[in-house]
Amino acid sequence: MIMTVSYASRLVLAFALAASCTTKLVHAEEADDGASSILVTGQRNTALDEPQSTGSRLNLTALETPASVETLTGDLIRARGDLTIVDAVTRATGISSVANPGNGGTGLAARGFSGQGSVMILYDGVRLYPGAGTVTFPTDPWTVDRIEVLRGPASVLYGQGAIGGAVNVISRKPNSERTVVDAQAGYGSQDSWRIGAGIGGPASDTLSYRVDVSRTQSDGWVDRGGSKGLAISGSLRFAPTDNFALTLSDDYSDQKPTRYFGTPLIDGKLDDRNRRLNYNVSDAVIHYRDNRTTLKAQWGIAEGIDFTSTTYRLTTDRRWRNLESYFWNGTTGQIDRTDYLGIDHDQTQTGNQTSLLISRPVGKMKNDLVIGFDLNRIRFKHGNDFYPGAPAIPDSPVDPFDFTPGLFDTTVPILPAYRTRTRQYSLFAEDRLALTDRFSLVAGINFEHANVKRLTIATNGSETHALDKTLSNTTWRVGAVYQPVPSLSLYAQYATAVDPLGSLVTFSPSQSQFRNTTGDQVEAGVKASFLNGRGSFTFAAYRIVKKNLLVRDPNNLTSTTPLQVGQRSAKGLEASLTLDLPQGFGIEANGTVLEAKFDEFNAGGISYNGDTPPNIPETTANLWLRYDATRRLQTRAGLRYVGHSFSDNANAYRVPGYAVVDASVSYALTDNVALSVRAYNLFDKDYAVTTYNDEQWLLGRPRSVDVALRASF
Repeated sequence: MIMTVSYASRLVLAFALAASCTTKLVHAEEADDGASSILVTGQRNTALDEPQSTGSRLNLTALETPASVETLTGDLIRARGDLTIVDAVTRATGISSVANPGNGGTGLAARGFSGQGSVMILYDGVRLYPGAGTVTFPTDPWTVDRIEVLRGPASVLYGQGAIGGAVNVISRKPNSERTVVDAQAGYGSQDSWRIGAGIGGPASDTLSYRVDVSRTQSDGWVDRGGSKGLAISGSLRFAPTDNFALTLSDDYSDQKPTRYFGTPLIDGKLDDRNRRLNYNVSDAVIHYRDNRTTLKAQWGIAEGIDFTSTTYRLTTDRRWRNLESYFWNGTTGQIDRTDYLGIDHDQTQTGNQTSLLISRPVGKMKNDLVIGFDLNRIRFKHGNDFYPGAPAIPDSPVDPFDFTPGLFDTTVPILPAYRTRTRQYSLFAEDRLALTDRFSLVAGINFEHANVKRLTIATNGSETHALDKTLSNTTWRVGAVYQPVPSLSLYAQYATAVDPLGSLVTFSPSQSQFRNTTGDQVEAGVKASFLNGRGSFTFAAYRIVKKNLLVRDPNNLTSTTPLQVGQRSAKGLEASLTLDLPQGFGIEANGTVLEAKFDEFNAGGISYNGDTPPNIPETTANLWLRYDATRRLQTRAGLRYVGHSFSDNANAYRVPGYAVVDASVSYALTDNVALSVRAYNLFDKDYAVTTYNDEQWLLGRPRSVDVALRASF
């Protein structure tokens, strides 16, 4: 891939801080592994030579996978003090947050693409289907064993909706070897507190278990910004023989996130006087309840033949009652508040994922083949207060700095608006053929078929058929890996992908005549492990093209029927570095630069060709420094940098980039108990994580200090 010098230099700038911080350290005299903290606090991400399950269904290591994959361990996430899944995963290379209340607080951006339709969220390897662009599970890192990230198209593995990447949240599982107890209690700024506890181990020779519970609460950093959450995860594993196991799991989440939709700019600027004000009504409601039950069977049929089948059911209940949009009116000097929106989601996803892994040589060449299928049935019901015939709710302007928030307008009832039934199945296969000890080929294919039926519900309760749409897609990828030595990989791949025009399960009747958007990616890179596993380095270059966007017909601007001819693309560079150094020093750093743009996009007679798509920062970087001063004392400092982005297609509204520094000190009071003090946003930077409207910024947490007591036995 050809990159200009100036383009490549942006990666150097994003990575410069990491390099400068290691310059002095790398000259230190090499020592043995040394002693780590007595209480496990999380040293670094999973090594490149450890198997992972997200970049391939073949359980390849990162060095064997011709794609960009990364693993964040649960111990590391908790040691850093990340409070949500989004906080944790945006420490990974090239991942940024676009989370807001409208997408369930879980939206992400990767490789120039953003939102639930382009960056997929998985739980234990199973795809979560967005309802109206919303996913609300999982959110609490306490119940997480690890998070695996695949950057770049993942449709060949998980189906449509992953052109930017996939994030797989993997829960803690039973420990059949010994009983383990974990606990944490913390309190901090904004009257925030959290309590977590977990226990797992063998109950008998054939039965093991794991139970985790987490409770959180905070007053928030804006007026009436309180939040609370409860997460419960439990598993039972029955293994009567060495080659067969059944695992029954149930995961429950009850969230009442902060009812904050952002801070409106005043005269185009963030004003000191309103940055902690909340313009939502005082009785606003955001409430999510998710419950997922899973039964997983694993059977080693014979040597080199393994069967896995996972059956699951996820129920979701979501409620919003909010006044959501705020604009500064330069004529009146007031904040115009609009969009009294009451919305209900009732969603149930049931399905099965089954695969057969066959590891048998082809001639003298090692070969691994997996074949399988996914089945899903999703029932979704949507209710709102803006259905046809609903009376308009008047706007509610207020003084920007001194106002009574008021109450949610209940004069318009919230009624069922439509319901959908989605049936999906896919057939997949993936193969790795080791032509030699050093060179291997990896190929995969996925055929997916989905049917969506939509019924409109009138105010009298009668239903009318509105949509019956069938979509079929075939995606594939092929890649090669060359390992001149076991600790070094050179790879390249070509992959195709499919994204839905919106959310599959809430496919709009206005989109019924169109097919899904398609895309492809070319990627090449290098991965290396060195210093006997104490260091690792990755580098990737890629280009992704997404085609068949919906655009306004430039030759008939009065037509309400769009054309499906648009195109957007992204190309970029990514790098990461991990080092465990002598005298207790350690570093983790990553950076990315990309160029994302509309190649062909015309709407309303306006061409956006060459503009950057909304919510896409083109530069991001993360840096963590660790110093184990003694066997009991550990210090950390972390930098998160996110470059500027735009909130609109025309790039008229620029959202500034930001750099935020976090720091922590952990001291092991005993071999099993540690006290941690964490400072977030150490320099009290005011910044917008993302936007809700063009001039309505969702601000990040101000400087905060939390104290936590952790125990592990």
